[in-house]
Amino acid sequence: MGTGVGGESVGEIHAFPGADMPFGMLQWGPDTAPQRAAGGGYLAGSTALSGFSLTHLSGPGCAVFGDIPVLPTVGALRGPLENALASFSAANEAAGPGAYSVSLTRPDVRVELGVTTRTGLGRFTFPRTDAANLLLKVADSANGADAAQARVVGDREVQGSVVSGHFCDTPGTYRLSFDARFDQPFTHVAAWRDAAIMPGVRAVAGKHSGLALTFDTRRGTPVQMKVGISFVSVANAAANLDAENTGWSLDSVRAAATRRWNDVLGRIAVGGGTTADQRTFESALYHSLLHPNVYSDVNGQYEGFDNVVHTAAGSVQYANFSGWDVYRSQIPLVALVAPRETGDMMQSLVNDGSQGGFLPKWPLANFETAEMNGDSADAMIADAYAFGVHNFDARAALRLMVKGADTAGTGLGWDVARQDLDEYLTRGWVQADRRDRTSFDYTIGGSETLEYAIDDDAIAQLARALGEHVTAARFAARAENWRNLLDPQTHYLAARRADGSFPPGPAFQVSPLPGIGQDGWEEGNSLQYSWSVPQDLRSLFAAMGGNGVVVSRLDAFFARLNTSRKQPYDWAGNEPALGIPWEYDAAGAPWRTQDVVRRIGSLYSASPNGEPGNDDLGALASWYVWAAVGLYPETPGRANLFLSTPFFSTVTITLANGRRIVITAPGASTTNRYVQSVRVTGLSAAPAACGEGSWQCAWLPASVLGTGVRLALTVGANPNRAWATAAAAAPPSGS
Repeated sequence: MGTGVGGESVGEIHAFPGADMPFGMLQWGPDTAPQRAAGGGYLAGSTALSGFSLTHLSGPGCAVFGDIPVLPTVGALRGPLENALASFSAANEAAGPGAYSVSLTRPDVRVELGVTTRTGLGRFTFPRTDAANLLLKVADSANGADAAQARVVGDREVQGSVVSGHFCDTPGTYRLSFDARFDQPFTHVAAWRDAAIMPGVRAVAGKHSGLALTFDTRRGTPVQMKVGISFVSVANAAANLDAENTGWSLDSVRAAATRRWNDVLGRIAVGGGTTADQRTFESALYHSLLHPNVYSDVNGQYEGFDNVVHTAAGSVQYANFSGWDVYRSQIPLVALVAPRETGDMMQSLVNDGSQGGFLPKWPLANFETAEMNGDSADAMIADAYAFGVHNFDARAALRLMVKGADTAGTGLGWDVARQDLDEYLTRGWVQADRRDRTSFDYTIGGSETLEYAIDDDAIAQLARALGEHVTAARFAARAENWRNLLDPQTHYLAARRADGSFPPGPAFQVSPLPGIGQDGWEEGNSLQYSWSVPQDLRSLFAAMGGNGVVVSRLDAFFARLNTSRKQPYDWAGNEPALGIPWEYDAAGAPWRTQDVVRRIGSLYSASPNGEPGNDDLGALASWYVWAAVGLYPETPGRANLFLSTPFFSTVTITLANGRRIVITAPGASTTNRYVQSVRVTGLSAAPAACGEGSWQCAWLPASVLGTGVRLALTVGANPNRAWATAAAAAPPSGS
């Protein structure tokens, strides 16, 4: 899923097909040539590979990682070796959780890969030759290398490191160290630097350097390589390898990975639906659980935001949080199926903030990339806590959240939590022409204002849960700042000019910037962002003119799916749109949520073009998972779940305490997409407006995440326009 190219609003989806573990540090997989796809490194339809690198991200918008590619060749070495390629056909590839394999066509080499959390084991079956080579392209990271070095140890081991980074052209870098061992000795070694090949040289350094190892395979024995990595040191990479990968059995490594994946994936089980639906669901759930990534070594060490080596005590340090993208659906999903790991992830954000001064917004390894607007760590942490994840220092997290929300930064400090905070605090909104420091050349004042209001509400929710009622009240009031963007002429939200005026004319218009919708919005336009008040939909809908107006506007908005920021319609492949289909539930028209969610779900498939946009580390894949089970966490920092029709006849979610959320919907299908009635059993205290037994609400209370619940849905081909439409049955709203 997601290794191909979609339409105008999709572009390259940027997923990768390599071997990985849930939240694994190492992802060993292929990088296509002549151009790598950003982050994932792989583009469907390619016929050449530059190597099999050890690190990848799934679906980011910019290139990163792709570190230490390994490429098999046969015959005499011919430079420049960094540019060496292999040919392949997708027909000869196979991939599964924790495993990847391909038979190359030139050279004729079979490549089989398996992984543990921090290590990998590869088997390379060469033809019978005395010139079987493995190229270690030590400096050939996706964004190149600031520095690289490698050295041969004895006759069957190589150690080294690379310094790379510069995600989305930001200045941060990481150092990745590795220790690689082989099950048989090299017969020859050569180093290269730039185009020069240096036979017999056993150590090399440089921005375009690497090592070539030659083996004798005339007896038909495959060459096996196992490798450990570390973001701290070569010694730690070796220790990771010693701890996690002691033998030479690829089958055993793959079997262990399969068991781990089955455990995690099995926490949401579905039945019924088509075979295609089943494959799409499993693919989406898999992609939702690749990130964030384990960052600390087996000894607990990791390099912190202060560039000092720390030891995670009693937890695992994680990195690579695509904050703005994942707070809406991916973090709640991870909290649902992997709560222990999620607690460590939230503690990791607290550790980053304690070392760097502020909570990060898009941390990669041990530095802040500062991508996108908003202060999304607030929402991620509040999401996790609301979903019952409490194994982290929530009070320390709240202190850092409040600090970032109250302390304005200056200049271009990459660790400043809230850009343009002075203006937001003074006016309650940010003017349209403010620009994102690190992303594309958008103006972002409107989206920045709405994101900060969402973040303020998240702070209020966590503070209330922790008994910090004064803080909760202060930030609940700040969460009302979305009202400052309500245009009294159009009753849509609009990005205000420096003098406070609203743009003249209709709610959507073409800006002076060529081909771009109304300015003031990052990756979106005024109509797409006008629904970004998940913390208080009731008040938003009242301000727009009431539920009737809202439903009419949403109907017009969803007349076209997955357009772009240039159009006044839905852009399903981008994150601000993810929650909008569910807002019909709050507007008294849940049958429209059921229809639109199904329509958007049809944009997903287990195919190269199987997502409506780039996945952004599980953001879109997790939306599909929620949609397919018929639930959605609409409001960041709260765990009430909005309802739709599941794509399957049965759904079973096994909670951490062993209890279950069981949903049955016999006959659910693309045709039978509408809820006719719902019966709920197992709730200890049902909201009065929802009824008991016969359920009359298009939402479930957060308490089901502790107690479990059974939902029995009757579904049909025609909408039931009476079910869950009463005003009192709408989901809770407001602070």
